[in-house]
Amino acid sequence: MGKFKLTWKIWFLIIVVLLSFLSIFVTFDPLGITFLQTGVVVSSVDSESQIYESGLRAGMIIEEINGEKIQDMVDYQKAVEPYYNLEINSSEKLIVRTNTIEIVGLFDSRVVSSMKVTDIPQTKLKSGLDLQGGARAFVKVNADIDDRQVDDLISVLEQRLNVYGLSDMTIYKVKTSDGKSLIGIEIAGSSPDELEKLVGEQGHFVARIGNDTVFVGGDRDVTHVGRTGQEAMITECFTTENGEEACNFRFIISLSAAAAQKHADITNNLSTKDGCIPKYDANCFLEKQIDFYIDEKLTSSLNIGADLKGNIATSIQISGSEVGATRQEAIDNANKEMKTLQTILITGSLPYKLEIVKIDRISSNLGDQFINQILLAGFFAILVITIFTFIRYRKIKLSIAIVLVSLSEVLIILGVASLIRWNLNLVSIAGIITAIGTGIDSQIIIMDESRNKNESLRDRIKKALFIITTAFATTLVALLPLTGVIGFLGIGAASAGLLKGFAITTLIGITVGVVISRPAFADIVRQLQE
Repeated sequence: MGKFKLTWKIWFLIIVVLLSFLSIFVTFDPLGITFLQTGVVVSSVDSESQIYESGLRAGMIIEEINGEKIQDMVDYQKAVEPYYNLEINSSEKLIVRTNTIEIVGLFDSRVVSSMKVTDIPQTKLKSGLDLQGGARAFVKVNADIDDRQVDDLISVLEQRLNVYGLSDMTIYKVKTSDGKSLIGIEIAGSSPDELEKLVGEQGHFVARIGNDTVFVGGDRDVTHVGRTGQEAMITECFTTENGEEACNFRFIISLSAAAAQKHADITNNLSTKDGCIPKYDANCFLEKQIDFYIDEKLTSSLNIGADLKGNIATSIQISGSEVGATRQEAIDNANKEMKTLQTILITGSLPYKLEIVKIDRISSNLGDQFINQILLAGFFAILVITIFTFIRYRKIKLSIAIVLVSLSEVLIILGVASLIRWNLNLVSIAGIITAIGTGIDSQIIIMDESRNKNESLRDRIKKALFIITTAFATTLVALLPLTGVIGFLGIGAASAGLLKGFAITTLIGITVGVVISRPAFADIVRQLQE
């Protein structure tokens, strides 16, 4: 046997593998290796919060809090624990040093809830809902609408969920077997109850005085919604008679000129309660309250100061209250309810009533277990493949080559997924497994054809590559409609949204095999056989 040479096809495989490693494990802003970094990464920040205004952004890595080194989530929870227990309307100094900036300021208890952090991922791969946990819902529209209107509805849903602060979400269209459209909504880190409240309700906000409508949610009547500082806050917390903790909240909204004029016209016809005189009574109110309804359910009622009678008031105060078993739970519930109301007022009601067909919780523990099982199964699969190929071909070098090329294909698939920021979920992993199985089949075809002594070695390998390319073309035609890339031609498949991840990862895998790894493996086999 002559000296083994690295042909350009083998070099091409090696270079692509190295680039895939960089794509998966190396960050460039800042420069570093993911699994060697310490700290916690900011996954999202409320754009209306004080910490956001101070410069904190999603993607930053928190390295120190008040001089304490942050290695992981345990260190972070210890560092921010004092801010959970701050009294209402009190603030405390906070120093946050990230990988890019240092933030110093006085912050209240809302600073913790306004940002979400997680441990720094060991890779740059993005995992889907199935792996990191959250909630998933499938909803249908109770109206006869076309695909364009479904796309418009998805845009409204994305706006509503983005305003609510849910950035790690996926909304997609799913075709049922009878040709109707469902909308799939996946939100990582959310609960089914929260998702049902955000999606199941149409969110039609109406403010009425008596039977007269003053304004509705949306930018037509509401020009501004206060969400931070003195414009939105928890006003007080107290213990109720039954021992629960309760917290009141309020926030300010600004009305359009037309809505403010309507408010003036309606209140101008009202008398004061009990005939009180505003000049002599600071607590003098009009005889009717302003009532707030969401989807025709009364949520709260506020007294109208007598001094607002007939006045064009462009500023309105919205208030409410929430309870909890503990003071902190009451604060969290109040903040959550306030944010829901703010979201509905900003985005307005959904254009159609939605019906939730199915909703379920996805546990991150299931994803962890699945990954562990996949890794274990993969290890045993590689071991079995190595043993059987050695038994069949009696060449340890060929067995090692199969294993190394298969592992390189996995790395390249993951590298491409990282590069295009594709969310890897369970069906995507199934696609990777399918691509690996297809790759091993192709390598065995190359080895078997190379052992046929009736033709020259070069012709035998060409024949094997032709078989592999033909099989690739067949698979490509079968899976392409599931990716959605030819949807403009009207070619698709039922439930393609659910199978899109499987189709894309499988196509990436088999394309990598045909273009990169199979030619390189063929060169390896040719040299080993010669």
